[in-house]
Amino acid sequence: MFGAQKVFILEGGLPRWKAEGRPLESGVVKRAPRTFSARQAPAAVASLAEVKAALADDAAQVVDVRPADRFRGEAPEPRAGLRSGHMPGALNVPYTALIENGALVSSERIAQALAAGGVDIEKPIIASCGSGVSAATLWLALDSLGKAPQSLYDGSWAEWGSRPIFRSSPWPKPEAPRGVTREP
Repeated sequence: MFGAQKVFILEGGLPRWKAEGRPLESGVVKRAPRTFSARQAPAAVASLAEVKAALADDAAQVVDVRPADRFRGEAPEPRAGLRSGHMPGALNVPYTALIENGALVSSERIAQALAAGGVDIEKPIIASCGSGVSAATLWLALDSLGKAPQSLYDGSWAEWGSRPIFRSSPWPKPEAPRGVTREP
């Protein structure tokens, strides 16, 4: 995404590495300085304007991997002052349905989780979450199915939800009492 060509992820993380009795070192690591030239792939990161357009014209599916209760607006956001809910038209596939014990679940379980969230993997997907970090889980899950997403919305809910000019959708929408009209 940001110019690194050879990237590897330690499946299961350090806990699995330790559990498997693999070697560990302690102390300061000294390496010769090297130069890294980042070459961002601009299309890999979706802007706020691109997400708004995708939601407006169904050009891509915005898939939010936050926990379902946060997506539905039933649980508070961890960032102070950030409203609850989700982008109108976004889909929800909690990242916890995609990983287990620090590793991706099987391809079959990934496909089932995506289908349960209403995601069509044959259509473009913009990965989203609370702040653009957990969305990478969706990127990896799709990649494991041979379906790289269109892009990742780095601003995610932290950007969208902090702007009062953008609507959010609570889930489910409470019914208005008789005779009361709710604004859209």
